[in-house]
Amino acid sequence: MANFFVALWESIFQPGTTPQLIIATHLSFAALVATLGWLIFATSGNIHFIALFSISICLWLAVTWFVQELNHVKLSDNRTIESESKAEEEKRPVTASSSSAETASLTSSKKASQLRSRKV
Repeated sequence: MANFFVALWESIFQPGTTPQLIIATHLSFAALVATLGWLIFATSGNIHFIALFSISICLWLAVTWFVQELNHVKLSDNRTIESESKAEEEKRPVTASSSSAETASLTSSKKASQLRSRKV
């Protein structure tokens, strides 16, 4: 049990979702729904608790759907993105007439001048 809470605390600092975080989320929503269900029973069907119960069920479903969508999408960390961009830069041929920094500054100045002429 203590190991679960340690893993849950460490999962806060990791990107993406972890099994401990998913379990804690479901347990929290289950406790909320159970509490609201008991309050509906105890208050003989108070409309406010019924509305809160409905909202919590919808939120639980939305969070579950979102977590499933996150699991389907491959998330990349910064190191992976940097290594991919370096690999793409190495594949591009370098021209002898101008450096890439000069080309980039010329291209950005052309784009800036085109944007200014469009706004006026």
